[in-house]
Amino acid sequence: MKRIRLGNAVFEGLNNVYVLDGETTALVDTGISTPAVESELADGLAEFGLEFADVDEVLLTHWHQDHAGLAGVIQRESDCIVRAHEADAPLISGAELPPSSDSAGRRAVFDRWGMPDAAREELEEVLDANESYREVDADVTPFADGDRFAVNGIEFEAVHLPGHAAGLAAFAFDQTAADTAALDDHETGSGRGDRGDTAAFVGDAILPRYTPNVGGADLRMTGALDQYVHSLVRVIDRDWSVAYPGHRDTIADPSRRAGVILEHHRERTERVIDVLREHGPLDTWSVSAHLFGDLSAVHILHGPGEAHAHLEHLADAGIVERDGTEYALVDADPDVRSLFPETRFYGRVEAETEGQ
Repeated sequence: MKRIRLGNAVFEGLNNVYVLDGETTALVDTGISTPAVESELADGLAEFGLEFADVDEVLLTHWHQDHAGLAGVIQRESDCIVRAHEADAPLISGAELPPSSDSAGRRAVFDRWGMPDAAREELEEVLDANESYREVDADVTPFADGDRFAVNGIEFEAVHLPGHAAGLAAFAFDQTAADTAALDDHETGSGRGDRGDTAAFVGDAILPRYTPNVGGADLRMTGALDQYVHSLVRVIDRDWSVAYPGHRDTIADPSRRAGVILEHHRERTERVIDVLREHGPLDTWSVSAHLFGDLSAVHILHGPGEAHAHLEHLADAGIVERDGTEYALVDADPDVRSLFPETRFYGRVEAETEGQ
């Protein structure tokens, strides 16, 4: 197995495409559909003696354009199988549009958040521009949690990890059956873990440097934070020895990284409560402003989306109440710890300073 690093001038962070080569050639994710990234991917495959026409399968971790954008382009050249979780398959095939691409749908969301006109206009320009990256839709073969498929004698298990996206899935496998040496991050010393032989391609379920956005990254979702928390617990319980993420470097201790992200969300929940305690009832946009300050470009979506996910989580727990667009604190001293499942990492990791 090999990795191709792709630039990403549209969204943050380098994208990873993983190449599973043998009798069958498969890719895990594809990168975004821009001419520059398409050329980078073609050049990366050429270094391994491959081209788009040689690809037999594409395994997509989720529907976001920087992961699935080139799937249709590759399928057009190769007639390959494109696999995605059943929750995301309609967005990749073009059968459905994400709410962020539907003007009426996103208008309803922005109204509910209390987003001001100037921010809305800037964000809508960004979202409309992003539609140009939907160059070619793919014919998608959907899978469900627990489905298994073999590539070159290696069995991959689909592990559904919703939160960042409704259909985000990891692909777990036995790394002793695969040559993963080329994936080690020698420059950072963050290569394979040493606790076992299982590994997973995790997309954006966990990332090595940032916490994946929850709430703004997939507007279809309700209870996004609750779903993501349980996905993090699932990662911890799986205890993979190494994870290969959709961006940047290999994660040598996926369980601990999931524990750090879980602690990050506990701390963010406390911050949201502090904001409401200090300032009284606020709408989602105002809470986001207190958390993240001024936002630009796609962060105008991600910031209030994350704030909304936390407010929704608190409302479901009866700690805040919503009246129109505003949320008011009704439990002045809630037990935040009770809002998150206990894991072996509770109190043993500190959340790292990260963006939203």
